[in-house]
Amino acid sequence: MNYNWNWGVFWAPSPDGAGTYFDMLLAGLQWTIVTAICSWLIALCLGTVVGIARTTGSRWMLLAGNAYIELFRNIPLLVQLFLWYFVVPELLPVQLGNWVKQLTYGAFYTAVIGIGLYMSARVATQVTAGISALASGQRMAGLAMGLTKAQVYRYVLLPQGFRVILPPLTSEFLNTIKNTSVALTIGLAELTARARAMQEFTFQVFEAFITAAALYVALNIVVTLLMRYIERRMTVPGLVAGG
Repeated sequence: MNYNWNWGVFWAPSPDGAGTYFDMLLAGLQWTIVTAICSWLIALCLGTVVGIARTTGSRWMLLAGNAYIELFRNIPLLVQLFLWYFVVPELLPVQLGNWVKQLTYGAFYTAVIGIGLYMSARVATQVTAGISALASGQRMAGLAMGLTKAQVYRYVLLPQGFRVILPPLTSEFLNTIKNTSVALTIGLAELTARARAMQEFTFQVFEAFITAAALYVALNIVVTLLMRYIERRMTVPGLVAGG
């Protein structure tokens, strides 16, 4: 089978009337970035709370944290998105469920919540590992100085723990960006969805997905370089991240 390459298709007008096909891919890239950032904020906040809970020494908080991680980590992301998008609105009271179904950016909100919760379980394990990697004497020294348990975490453990886990957190952020592609299944017009739409309209499947892949690579390279810069700025001699 002979394939007719046509890179000039990117400058042809797109069916949505918003510009060219390349403009359509860039619009999808913007949705990918916004979705990834919002999802990462949820993942980082919830993951930090759960990760801390697992290191407090409370048996019940440890069990609750482990249950949270096992729940969100062991259910495939695609299934979780379907549950949030199709099932949860049906379980809500009728008026609230109808309001949720009629949200203008319902697919976006669902993707942010679903991906954020899914990634928060992974972040929680990293936070727990970072805190556990610190010498136990630091916790005891903080308490001996008169700091409360919350202050020990705020001023002693978390600042050092996050420096230790910054490299794996970078990987998790990159995974969050890539996971946004799953949101096309619930109707979010992110980069992969736009590339798929382009190939359906033009039948130039190779050009569409090669360009989408290049945009993903470029975005991840930018994120990696930025996180490496932050890592160098936050390096403390003697910690794992500084080694």
